[in-house]
Amino acid sequence: MERKTMQPDDLITAHFRLVDAQKKALARLSLITLCDLLYHLPTRHIDAGKSSPIELAEDGERVTLYGQIEKTGTKKSFRGHVPMGEATMRDKTGKMKLVWFHQAYMAKMVQPGDFVRASGTVKKRGTTIMLVNPELEKIPELPRDTGTSLFEEGGIDPENRFLPVYPESKGITSRWFYHAIRKVSASGIFDLLKDPIPATILKNYHLPSLATALVWLHAPREEKHALSARKRFAFEEIFFIQLERQQSRMRYEQNPTFLITPDKKNIDEFIKQLGFPLTTAQQRAVDTIFTDFASSRAMLRLLEGDVGSGKTAVAAATIYATVTTRPNGQSYGALQTAYMCPTEILATQHFESFIKYFVGTGMSIGLITGSGCRKFPSKVNPSGWTDISRTQFLKWVASGEIPIVIGTHALIQKSVKWKHLAYVIIDEQHRFGTKQRAKLVQKEDGDKVRAPHFLSMTATPIPRTLALTLYGDLDLSILDQMPSGRKPVVTEIVPVGKREAVYEKIRTEIKAGRQAYVICPRIDEPDPDKEQAIIAKSVKEEATRLQEKIFPEFQIDILHSKMKPSEKDDVMELFAAGDTDILVATSVVEVGVNVPNATLIIIEGAERFGLAQLHQLRGRVLRSTHQAYCYLFSETKTEKTFERLKALTTAKNGFELSGMDLALRGSGELGGGKQWGISDIGMEAIKNLKMVEAAREEAKRILSGDLALAKYPTLKKQLEERTKSHFE
Repeated sequence: MERKTMQPDDLITAHFRLVDAQKKALARLSLITLCDLLYHLPTRHIDAGKSSPIELAEDGERVTLYGQIEKTGTKKSFRGHVPMGEATMRDKTGKMKLVWFHQAYMAKMVQPGDFVRASGTVKKRGTTIMLVNPELEKIPELPRDTGTSLFEEGGIDPENRFLPVYPESKGITSRWFYHAIRKVSASGIFDLLKDPIPATILKNYHLPSLATALVWLHAPREEKHALSARKRFAFEEIFFIQLERQQSRMRYEQNPTFLITPDKKNIDEFIKQLGFPLTTAQQRAVDTIFTDFASSRAMLRLLEGDVGSGKTAVAAATIYATVTTRPNGQSYGALQTAYMCPTEILATQHFESFIKYFVGTGMSIGLITGSGCRKFPSKVNPSGWTDISRTQFLKWVASGEIPIVIGTHALIQKSVKWKHLAYVIIDEQHRFGTKQRAKLVQKEDGDKVRAPHFLSMTATPIPRTLALTLYGDLDLSILDQMPSGRKPVVTEIVPVGKREAVYEKIRTEIKAGRQAYVICPRIDEPDPDKEQAIIAKSVKEEATRLQEKIFPEFQIDILHSKMKPSEKDDVMELFAAGDTDILVATSVVEVGVNVPNATLIIIEGAERFGLAQLHQLRGRVLRSTHQAYCYLFSETKTEKTFERLKALTTAKNGFELSGMDLALRGSGELGGGKQWGISDIGMEAIKNLKMVEAAREEAKRILSGDLALAKYPTLKKQLEERTKSHFE
């Protein structure tokens, strides 16, 4: 028997009869309680007032129509056997055919009985009226909820004009959410909800209360109400991310740290031995880090720079300053540095680079990965390294004999003990969160603890607002210059019909000793039996085609995310060694090994990638002073997509591009909001620097006087709940 009263913490299943498919769908969406359901916010609203009935549709007119689907189907056209999708839509005044050429899968996106909004151009052939290739959206119900009768006397009901469209999952529809949330709303549950955002903040930024915002978003009477509600929830999400980040930072900074005092003369000598002068941006980053080292609080900093901008040189200079500093109160020994890389092959490459940087300094360098351990210098060969046992390696790290340790995640395992871990560098580790950082706070001399200085490095171009949010606990340094001698990558958009000329250019370059990447959007061929399968080049098929039909004289290999780590490493080692001429891969090579000899890259289906991702991929060939080339293979016919790709040929750097990506593609697509753990509505806030800065400052203000949030129990409870499911 259904309960009459509803409480926010009640299970959804206590008030709704659900079939198994619906239960599974709700679980996938992480919707368990009624409160979760109310926070399942619509992605957009459809204005039912901007429409016309089928009977008034004129040939050649662009219209928006509302109706109910009667039947669907797929077939091939009589001429040309083009795959087609068809559907019949009816409203009170008549019915209309919906036809999609080359998009048969569209007919499978709706079922008979679904309510839809269709937008397109009307075509009339005799008595048949149709929309060709219309845009189609499922809606929870027709305006006024009158079944198939859409246009009653009096027109659209103003209270039911803006229809919410909710995120769906297989087994549950936007229509279900629409009616379920209306039922919950009518119970008076809003009066029981506690607003987690303090009233003073709501007042200062003119934000609606939680109850008002929920009403305005689920059932808006005016468009401005929905916009105001979205602004409130966007602020709320960014505010909680900032609270978590700032709280983490303040707690980390409560630990004592290491005082590192660089000797300027020695640092200058070390930098000279690198073989190249630092750019102004690199020098600025080094100086800023040295200022942090001199502080009584542990450094927490993000170093952001394009591929090839010289982040490793900054790391080397600051590591040198660390390992040439004596531990406090000692006249011997050295402070230690941990340098963490995302892959074994990258860790190995950095190990070899650092040997070149530090040879002659007397410093020992260690490498630890899942495959084993190495130490430089070797007793037998002072200029080379040797394999050592894991047990011996851990002893030398624990005693402080190895001051520079490079490795993968193996660095933060419990078995790794440090003598004086003063500096930690994380290279391209987006998922390195506060829990992992906490593991680096080492005990010394009994119960005394010290927190190492922390530097995270990334080549992913991130807009300032996103960086301030995602890395809210880190200070930001940017390398916005390239070292002298680096030539800009020649980037060309290559339409269908122009590819043969590009293949010839590549053939000439490879014969001259260079290597090439070919990037494809997918790993395998799409299933031909699935109508919804999008046609896009696959790694496996493209590698076979290139080998058999285009470049039979060259050695071609493949790389993709479904391969085992050891297989990926083997492939990359062969490519790095020059044994492979062309590597056909997915975007898995974004963060990969440094192959200076690879100066060519083709990106198939370029329109399917974001600008920031295309820039990252292009950076794979910006590793030497040789001229590099990037060819964007695209079949797009839309002007908007072409303009977006054209931005890649004009933008000065990745940071400019990331801003363009945000503006052109929309916040929800910026490198994939989901990979950052931010919802679409939260990503909207990323476009608003003032909102991000306001959320950041409010979080700091509250925490500075009450780190444990004892004065804000609702805020504290909500933060704990969000942290469990949302943050690392």
